[in-house]
Amino acid sequence: MAKLWFKFQRYFRRKPVRFFTFLVLYLTAGSLVFLHSGFVGQPAISQSQASPAAGVQAEGAELPFLGDLHLGRGFRDTGEASNTARRYGPWFKGKDGSERAKLGDYGGAWSRALKGRIVREKEEERAKYIGCYLDDTQSRALRGVSFFDYKKMTIFRCQDNCAERGYLYAGLEFGAECYCGHKIQATNVSEAECDMECKGERGSVCGGANRLSVFRLQLAQESARRYGSAVFRGCFRRPDNLSLALPVTAAMPNMSVDKCVDLCTEKEYPLAALAGTACHCGFPTTRFPLHEREDEQLCAQKCSAEEFESCGTPRYFIVYQTQVQDNRCMDRRFLPAKSKQLIALASFPGAGNTWARHLIELATGFYTGSYYFDGSLYNKGFKGERDHWRSGRTICIKTHESGQKEIEAFDAAILLIRNPYKALMAEFNRKYGGHIGFAAHAHWKGKEWPEFVRNYAPWWATHTLDWLKFGKKVLVVHFEDLKRDLFVQLGRMVSLLGVAVREDRLLCVESQKDGNFKRSGLRKLEYDPYTADMQKVISAYIKMVDAALKGRNLTGVPDDYYPR
Repeated sequence: MAKLWFKFQRYFRRKPVRFFTFLVLYLTAGSLVFLHSGFVGQPAISQSQASPAAGVQAEGAELPFLGDLHLGRGFRDTGEASNTARRYGPWFKGKDGSERAKLGDYGGAWSRALKGRIVREKEEERAKYIGCYLDDTQSRALRGVSFFDYKKMTIFRCQDNCAERGYLYAGLEFGAECYCGHKIQATNVSEAECDMECKGERGSVCGGANRLSVFRLQLAQESARRYGSAVFRGCFRRPDNLSLALPVTAAMPNMSVDKCVDLCTEKEYPLAALAGTACHCGFPTTRFPLHEREDEQLCAQKCSAEEFESCGTPRYFIVYQTQVQDNRCMDRRFLPAKSKQLIALASFPGAGNTWARHLIELATGFYTGSYYFDGSLYNKGFKGERDHWRSGRTICIKTHESGQKEIEAFDAAILLIRNPYKALMAEFNRKYGGHIGFAAHAHWKGKEWPEFVRNYAPWWATHTLDWLKFGKKVLVVHFEDLKRDLFVQLGRMVSLLGVAVREDRLLCVESQKDGNFKRSGLRKLEYDPYTADMQKVISAYIKMVDAALKGRNLTGVPDDYYPR
């Protein structure tokens, strides 16, 4: 035995690499045995033995959701983390034998695995799956708000989006589309027809083609489902033909804003009009377009049930927009036949091109295309983004190009112009913060901002000048005019695109003009980022563009382009 041991030592002295390899394998094997012992043979921990701190921490844990939103109303957690120690071994217990509650106490992969499991368990409590339903682009099964994400959609994100807005139902379709509503207006179909995997969640079903996987949000609070998200639209004169303009009417002796809004929400109408002791529901139409607002004092009659609310009069209506989405303009598709002309939606970066595309798609019912490919825009619902810009399947093509060759490739163009001071800041935010994000304070204060203005300010001018010079047929639209008078300006744009202008559809667009993929507004800086030298240069470019527009017998730039 001693001789054998001597040979063993001499072998490893001659081959030290082999010795250390053997040592590493030995230690690894020992570690695996130790880890295995942590998972096997642990006694089960009853619910009553679990530390109450675990449930408390889980209830306060922040859950992921689209953007900045987090679960805010109506959801509570029952604390399923009590089985943590039984599932993951003894080191999940504290010194006093109670379970650790914070996910941060676990580490690395185990933390992610545990958090993922707990989130899945919580999801099951928040909503109950009720079946697969038929959906129709012309008449949606769920008629509340909707949003799309063709890359990261999950069941929980859809449920959370709908619950945050107080809806009772959440439905997923086509693996990436989320629809919300207060009631289901469609027939139930076979479960086999909901067969598409969620884009952001393997193994989970998110509806199918024209099929909705529908969940009832079990714990949505009654107060959240009521009047909280209604939007005040103003005071308006009673329409001439009331029964046609607002088809649903109900007498309410104890009138209040939330009662009327609740009624119109239940009836699936986007407008609630209060007229003293009568509640009217309907859509914005040419009979009631909501374009001519009256002095609010004309509607200042107190509600019978709420002393501090105005409920309008039989002649002047107080109007609110409910949570119900106006689906008259939500259907979108590719052109049925290849277009014979290519129309550009041209703008300097930061001038609102993405927002204009959203408006055009709703107003025409057809997808817009792009000279580029932006995966983030495609994932958010701009399906024409992946088509080649010459495919002829899209109603117009986004472009920021300003060269003669690129401009002459188009048969016509909508030229969108925006105040350069605002456009430059918007593009700087996009460049350093993404499509709906913001540049960091360090970027504004650092060398990036002066360099950006130096390079991009001349481009703002040459972009417009080139399109005016080389464009074959150019319709100029000022971003500021589009915001101020969307109905008229969007009608001009639709006419150039060769689509018949449907006024009811344009009114539908007005009620949901912001969309789901638009920066909420330029973040206010504590200082003016433009120096005196920058202002002097930009003012010179504004004068050049103004002169070029007037030289074409067009309206010059708006007065607020000279803010300095």
